[in-house]
Parts: sequence; structure tokens; C-alpha cells
Amino acid sequence: MATLATAIEKRTVRERSGSSIAYGALLLFTFLYYTRPEDLVPGLSVVPLEKIIGGIAIIALVSTLASGRVKGKFPLELKLLLVLLAHLIISIPFAYWHGGAFATVFERFSKGVTVGLMVTLIIENFGQLRKLLWVQAASLVITTIASIAIHHTESGRLIGALGGVFENPNDLAINIAINWPLCLAFLLLARGAVKGGAWGVGILAMLLGVVLTYSRSGLLATAVAVAICLWEFGVRGRRFYLIAAALILGVVGAGVIFATPHYLTRVESIFRGDIEGAEDHGSWEARRELLAYSIDETIHHPIFGIGAGNFGAATLTWRVTHNTYTEFAAEGGLPALFLYLAILYLAFRNLRKVRLLTAYRDNPEIQVFAGALWASLLAFAIGSFFASFEYELFPYFMVAYTSVFYRLCVQASDEQRAAGESPNGQAGQRLYGRS
Repeated sequence: MATLATAIEKRTVRERSGSSIAYGALLLFTFLYYTRPEDLVPGLSVVPLEKIIGGIAIIALVSTLASGRVKGKFPLELKLLLVLLAHLIISIPFAYWHGGAFATVFERFSKGVTVGLMVTLIIENFGQLRKLLWVQAASLVITTIASIAIHHTESGRLIGALGGVFENPNDLAINIAINWPLCLAFLLLARGAVKGGAWGVGILAMLLGVVLTYSRSGLLATAVAVAICLWEFGVRGRRFYLIAAALILGVVGAGVIFATPHYLTRVESIFRGDIEGAEDHGSWEARRELLAYSIDETIHHPIFGIGAGNFGAATLTWRVTHNTYTEFAAEGGLPALFLYLAILYLAFRNLRKVRLLTAYRDNPEIQVFAGALWASLLAFAIGSFFASFEYELFPYFMVAYTSVFYRLCVQASDEQRAAGESPNGQAGQRLYGRS
């Protein structure tokens, strides 16, 4: 018996060690993905940090899967993501450019699937999820402030100082919009003036960053995120000081827009197209043309599409569609689009179902994060109409967050109901990883 108990204890220690390594690698990978220190630190670019850390995380994830500790943790949205990957692989032989489709599926999209797997299967308690969200939100604050400070521009528009996914002004602005609600959540939950002040500076810098990008799509996504946050935290959460602060910022923002004719013209061009002074350079008309091309390709290739990453080559435009939904339809066919829409729907459903749980009703912190994730996901869904994000990593971070969040809230609610405890009791401690 003693030998059996010792063996079980050793196996438990090994499982916890593997899970800890995988989680630490996931944290570091997230930080590197959003901050890209190799673009700032001389000589660091020669070291493939993301690949090394990602490889460690994958190895740890495989060992975690092999241990059998993740049984029952595969949510439907993760299964559909794997089906989507399989469909894109099957579509490669039907692609316009086989090599380009192969590279896009296995070198880009597969990473998003891996991220979804890692986040969903590695995170075990709310404390780990909270820390991961903190790393992502803080990284975007750092990236935004660095971009403003260095102030690299493209035709007068702010671009990401660190390159990568943020090199395009529109992509930088939409990423700011997606992460702004998370930063506001940490501001609301901050303890102490220093932490609160740091997050306050961060969210103001992010709003300034959106303005400096002159991004119309980013402005729309940010407006959605701010509106949802005001409703969730200000109206439903009865934090009326947020509404007052938003009114003040709104007046200041309106003053900045009207005092900057160029920016006002850019905003006006959202509704009127390529008007004089917008410096649209034919972008509005070009996007209408790309939309038409993507619909045409979908009609002619409805099952397998023209191949992942093939839109520019197949249409000879050498551009993406600037619309995640139509690009998925054109490059992966209608099955790819429907699968992607189903994954997004399930992510929203996760957050909607969280609101029905006792853990949500009794725990203010869960209420704040539920509202923030809802605003972030909706900002992403809106922003996706104006940019091609289907092969980036951050959409699958967002979907996985909702899966983990819902699972942990269900666990906490079940334990709370079974034990008859408050969220601050044993069930709450398990949820937050303090047991």
C-alpha cells in the first residue's frame, strides 16, 4: 500500500510539474507575441524566442494530454476549430497555389489552433486565467505607449513600434480596441492608487493610440468596446462615475476631432467614401472591389475555396480582402465560413451562459471579467469586418478564454452548490487556485 501511495504521489508531482511548465511557457509565449522584444533589443532578433517557448509549451501540452488529466475538457468550439483545420488541410489540393495554401495552413493557422489547445487545456483555475489576461492586457499597454513614444508613422498614421501583427495602423487600432476592455477590468479591480493609476494611464494611452492611427475601422471597434463597457460596468454595474468620466472624455475627444480637420474628414469618409482631404488613396473603393471579388470567388468555389492565403494571387490584386468573414469564405469555401461563425457564436454563448451561474451572481470579479470579455469579443467581431484576422493568433486566444472562463465558472458554481459555501469559501479558493 505504501508503495502504491508513493507511486501515486510521484505521478501527481510529475503531472503538476508538467502543467506548471506548460503554463509558464504559455505566459512567456503570450508576452513575446504581444510585445516582440526582439524588435527593440539589439541582437535578440537572431534568437527565435517565440519558436523556442512555443515548442516548450507544445511539448508540455503533449505530456499533459498523455497523462489523461484533460479528459472532458474539449469544448465544442475547440472541436470545431480542429474540424476547421482539417477542412483547410483537405482544401490544399484544390488551391490555386498549393505551396501558398500549405504554408498558410501549417505555418500560420495551425499556430492559432495550437494556441486554442494550450489555453483551453493548460489553464486549471481562475488565478491562472486572470494572470494570462493580465499579461496580454499589460503587453498591449506597453506596445501602445512604445508606439506613441517612438512614433513611427506611415503617411502620418501611427504604426506599431514593434512590427509584427501591429505594423499596420488598422491592425494596431483594432488590437487596442480588443484589449481596452480588459485593461478597464483590471482598473476596476485594482487595489491601491499606484496600480489603479497605472491602468488609468494605460487606457488613456490606448485611446490616444487609436486616434493617432487615424484608423476608421479601429475607431468603430473602439466605440463598440467603450459602449459595451459603459453599459456593463456603468449602467448594469451601477458605477455611475464611469458614465460621468466617459462624458468628459467624449467632450474632450469631440474637441480633438473637430480641432483636427484631417481626422474629422477621415471619420466622415466612413459614410461618404473617398472624399477630398480623407487621404483615402482609393482605399474605400478598393475595398468594395475586393469585397466583390471575394463574393465572386466564393460563388465559384463554394466547397473548398481557392486555398488558404491564396486570395491575392488568385485575383491578381495581391491584397487581402480586409474582411475576415469573406476571406474565409473565398479561401476556404462556405464550410470554413460556417465553422468560423459557429466558433464565434459558441464563444458568445459561453459568456451568455456564465451570466446564468451562481458564481457570476455572487462574485463581482467574475461579473467584471464576463463584461470585459463580452466587450472584447464584440469589438473583435465588428473589427473583423474591416481586417483579415483569420490566420492570426489573437482570435483564438479570445475564443479559448471564453471556453476556460465558462468551464471554471461552472466548476465553481457546482462546488459552491454542493458544499453550500460562499465564493470566498473552499469552492472560491479552488476557482482562484488558492487551495
